[in-house]
Amino acid sequence: MAALALSLACGLALEASVPVANAAAAIAVAKLGTAVVTHAELTAALHHSVPQLEPAGALVARDKARTIIDRWRASGARIVFTNGCFDLLHPGHVGMLEAAAAQGDRLVVGLNTDASVRRLKGPTRPLQDETARARVIGAMRCVDLVVLFEEDTPLEIITALLPDVLVKGADYKPEDVVGADIVIANGGKLVLADLTPGQSTSTLVAKARS
Repeated sequence: MAALALSLACGLALEASVPVANAAAAIAVAKLGTAVVTHAELTAALHHSVPQLEPAGALVARDKARTIIDRWRASGARIVFTNGCFDLLHPGHVGMLEAAAAQGDRLVVGLNTDASVRRLKGPTRPLQDETARARVIGAMRCVDLVVLFEEDTPLEIITALLPDVLVKGADYKPEDVVGADIVIANGGKLVLADLTPGQSTSTLVAKARS
C-alpha cells in the first residue's frame, strides 16, 4: 500500500501505480519479518517487466501511451519525444530518429494523421497513409512507441505525455519549437539534432515527378 500511495503522490496514473505496488509487494513477501523494499530492488523488478508492455514501435492510442510511459518512467527510464509527418522515410529521417533515441532510454514518435498532413503539406500529401507511415516508423529498432495526433501541432500530445527530452531538427530556433516551454517547465530539456544535408521528402517527391 505504501508503494501505491507513493506512486500516486508522485503523479503516476492509477494504472501505472498498481504494477509498481505489485512489484514492491512481491519483493516484500519474499523476505522474512518486517521488510524494506530498496530502490534498487524495485527498479530491477520493474525493468524486468518493462519489455512485456508493448512490442517495439507499437502504434498505440494516446491514453494508452501515457500509461505505458508512466510505467517506463517509474522504472527510471528517460522518455524522449519527437514528431513529424515521415511521409517517405529517408536517411535524414533515420539520422534524426537515431539521434533522438540516443538522448534517453525510450523514444516516442508523434505522427501526424493524414488529415493533419494534408492541412500542412497540401492536398497531394501524404503519399503514404497514416497506417503505412506508422508501420514503417515503428519498424525501426530505435523507436519504442508511435502515437498519432490529428492537430496541426504536437502541443496537445506533448502536454499529455510530458517527455523528459523533446528533439527537433537543428533548422528550428529554440523559441519556435512547439511544446518546448512545457517540457522545460516540467524539468525536461530541448535538443536540436543535426540534419543530414540534402535530404527531404519534398526533394524526393520533386525528383520523382521531374
